[in-house]
Amino acid sequence: MLAVLPVAWIALLAGVMLVSDAAPAALVVLPSDDLLNHLPEGVAILSATPVSVTLAARTPGLAAALYASGAWLVLPAGLAGCTPR
Repeated sequence: MLAVLPVAWIALLAGVMLVSDAAPAALVVLPSDDLLNHLPEGVAILSATPVSVTLAARTPGLAAALYASGAWLVLPAGLAGCTPR
Protein backbone atom coordinates (compact mmCIF):
# COMPACT_ATOMS: atom_id res chain seq x y z
CA MET A 1 0.00 0.00 0.00
CA LEU A 2 2.85 2.41 0.76
CA ALA A 3 4.28 1.86 -2.72
CA VAL A 4 1.12 3.39 -4.18
CA LEU A 5 1.62 6.69 -2.33
CA PRO A 6 4.63 7.99 -4.37
CA VAL A 7 2.96 6.99 -7.64
CA ALA A 8 -0.27 8.72 -6.61
CA TRP A 9 1.66 11.85 -5.57
CA ILE A 10 3.49 12.04 -8.91
CA ALA A 11 0.22 11.49 -10.78
CA LEU A 12 -1.42 14.27 -8.78
CA LEU A 13 1.44 16.68 -9.50
CA ALA A 14 1.36 15.83 -13.21
CA GLY A 15 -2.41 16.34 -13.31
CA VAL A 16 -2.23 19.69 -11.56
CA MET A 17 0.52 20.80 -13.94
CA LEU A 18 -1.61 19.83 -16.94
CA VAL A 19 -4.75 21.72 -15.86
CA SER A 20 -3.14 24.69 -14.11
CA ASP A 21 -0.52 27.23 -15.03
CA ALA A 22 0.27 28.03 -11.38
CA ALA A 23 3.84 26.71 -11.53
CA PRO A 24 6.40 29.14 -12.96
CA ALA A 25 8.35 26.33 -14.61
CA ALA A 26 8.08 22.69 -15.63
CA LEU A 27 10.32 19.73 -14.87
CA VAL A 28 10.46 17.18 -17.68
CA VAL A 29 11.72 13.77 -16.55
CA LEU A 30 13.94 11.85 -18.97
CA PRO A 31 13.59 14.27 -21.90
CA SER A 32 14.41 12.94 -25.34
CA ASP A 33 16.92 14.65 -27.59
CA ASP A 34 14.07 15.17 -30.07
CA LEU A 35 12.07 17.11 -27.46
CA LEU A 36 15.04 19.30 -26.56
CA ASN A 37 15.84 19.99 -30.21
CA HIS A 38 12.23 20.89 -31.04
CA LEU A 39 10.95 22.81 -28.03
CA PRO A 40 7.70 24.73 -28.52
CA GLU A 41 8.00 28.41 -29.44
CA GLY A 42 8.85 30.61 -26.46
CA VAL A 43 10.06 27.81 -24.16
CA ALA A 44 13.41 28.39 -22.43
CA ILE A 45 15.71 25.84 -20.80
CA LEU A 46 16.47 26.92 -17.23
CA SER A 47 18.59 23.93 -16.21
CA ALA A 48 19.39 20.45 -17.43
CA THR A 49 20.77 17.24 -15.96
CA PRO A 50 21.12 13.80 -17.52
CA VAL A 51 17.72 12.78 -16.10
CA SER A 52 15.65 15.97 -16.23
CA VAL A 53 15.32 19.44 -17.68
CA THR A 54 13.60 22.49 -16.20
CA LEU A 55 11.76 24.63 -18.71
CA ALA A 56 9.79 27.88 -18.54
CA ALA A 57 7.51 29.86 -20.82
CA ARG A 58 5.50 33.04 -20.47
CA THR A 59 2.55 31.66 -22.41
CA PRO A 60 -0.16 29.45 -20.85
CA GLY A 61 -0.41 25.74 -21.57
CA LEU A 62 3.24 24.83 -21.06
CA ALA A 63 2.54 21.27 -19.92
CA ALA A 64 0.19 20.54 -22.81
CA ALA A 65 2.70 21.94 -25.29
CA LEU A 66 5.48 19.80 -23.82
CA TYR A 67 3.34 16.64 -23.93
CA ALA A 68 2.47 17.44 -27.55
CA SER A 69 6.20 17.77 -28.29
CA GLY A 70 6.98 14.33 -26.86
CA ALA A 71 7.50 14.72 -23.11
CA TRP A 72 6.25 11.70 -21.18
CA LEU A 73 6.17 13.23 -17.66
CA VAL A 74 5.85 16.95 -16.86
CA LEU A 75 5.91 18.04 -13.21
CA PRO A 76 5.61 21.52 -11.67
CA ALA A 77 8.85 23.31 -10.79
CA GLY A 78 9.76 26.56 -9.13
CA LEU A 79 6.94 26.64 -6.60
CA ALA A 80 7.60 28.23 -3.22
CA GLY A 81 6.39 25.19 -1.26
CA CYS A 82 5.23 25.33 2.33
CA THR A 83 8.15 27.18 3.88
CA PRO A 84 8.33 30.96 3.87
CA ARG A 85 11.15 32.57 1.92
